[in-house]
Amino acid sequence: MINYFSKRITIIVVAIVLTGCASFQFTDIFQGYSSQMKAVKAAQRQGEFVKAQGLLNERSESNNSYVLSLLEKGRLQFLATDWQASKNSFAQAYTQLEEQRNKAKIQISKGIEKLGAVVSNDNALSYQVPYYEQSMLHSYQALNYVFQQDLSGALVEIRRANLVQENALKAYANQINSAQNELYNSGMSTESLQGAYPSMTSAIGKVKNGFQNAYTFYLSGILYEASGEFNDAYIDYKRAIEIYPDNTYLQQDILRLASKLGMQDDLANFQQRFGKYQAAPLNTKGQAQGQVVIVIEQDIVNSKQDVGLNLPVGRSNNGLKFFSFSLPVYEGGLAKHSKLNVSHDGQSYQSNEIVRIQSLAAKDLQEQLPALLTRQVVRVVAKEQMRQKLSREAGDVGNILASIYNIASERADTRSWSTLPDQVDIVRMQIPSGKQVLQVQMNGQQRNINLDVQPNRITLIHYSAVGNYNGYQVVNL
Repeated sequence: MINYFSKRITIIVVAIVLTGCASFQFTDIFQGYSSQMKAVKAAQRQGEFVKAQGLLNERSESNNSYVLSLLEKGRLQFLATDWQASKNSFAQAYTQLEEQRNKAKIQISKGIEKLGAVVSNDNALSYQVPYYEQSMLHSYQALNYVFQQDLSGALVEIRRANLVQENALKAYANQINSAQNELYNSGMSTESLQGAYPSMTSAIGKVKNGFQNAYTFYLSGILYEASGEFNDAYIDYKRAIEIYPDNTYLQQDILRLASKLGMQDDLANFQQRFGKYQAAPLNTKGQAQGQVVIVIEQDIVNSKQDVGLNLPVGRSNNGLKFFSFSLPVYEGGLAKHSKLNVSHDGQSYQSNEIVRIQSLAAKDLQEQLPALLTRQVVRVVAKEQMRQKLSREAGDVGNILASIYNIASERADTRSWSTLPDQVDIVRMQIPSGKQVLQVQMNGQQRNINLDVQPNRITLIHYSAVGNYNGYQVVNL
């Protein structure tokens, strides 16, 4: 009799799980995404980007983490300077995002996904790409076009990146309020986390929300300038300066374009905030000059970790009951990174931070907590009801099997674009056109970068410092 019930219970549990498994790998239930990415990130830190690509889990188009796998692949292909392959991966990711935005298609699969998530965990849900990751997708795709000498294609991508941030700003308040209300109706509030959930304050830093990316706006400004669209460049530099007002290179760009475009009121306001524009010294040899912009990507963003909590569910007047939860968290504070020091013709420059992607990731997670908790409440209550039902039908055997499954499957969703850089810095300088050599130093490594600066044009240097790897690419815009 016991064998009969145990087999029946096993079949029931497996059948329920497999209902939602068509769209995700079975290992995703029991092994977190951050654990799956450890070997990939280790190879990335060694500069072995092709090897890292081979270590990524293969996911089919029907897999609910397919879009995330495309983002990881596209990023690693970008680091390997395989621009066309990276462009293809990001184009596929964008297509997936467009399909996710199709509400009719989403609704068809939502019921099955939610069933799988209720009896397992959030890994059974389709990965929803956060706004900050979407803007980085378009930023990298713009650079792919740039390195293939296609400025018009790059401009399409930066317009998409800007649209992402505009849409995020419109949806931000409504999404936060809606999630808070749903959480309250489920019998919990974020106050339940006080003292139990690790603080992410140090990782969040000074960012106000999880989507405003000054780097994306700055890259947009550079590309608009390169195409002669100075008004559009000025608008995006202004957007960037509101997010990163202390970046001295950005300050000078704002002052320079405000003066160039005759924005007298703006110029007076910005001069009061930042001082007067410090124009580059005149070239005594009468040589034409060009702009050099260095974008420096540093390290790798941290992965989410799984934290277990015991939290109350319900209202005090109706009685509280404690349940075990697993939630994702970004542990620790922000890493301190070296600056890129640049020397040219007796002048020295030091890089300034333009975005801290780790902070955006942590802030985005903090903003998602109400929705995460709501799903957790539904899940743990449903699992408890299933345990009680199996216990009634099969006694201790049913209770034990259901309890084992509940414990094993209660795992936080630690998915995120894990190969992104932790931080991006910039340097901008004006130097004589022609053959030039920059001396750069970072993390104890020194090297020369040879340039062919075009008069009155922008030379872009993309510099990556990841673990033991330091590399760069140069393109004239």
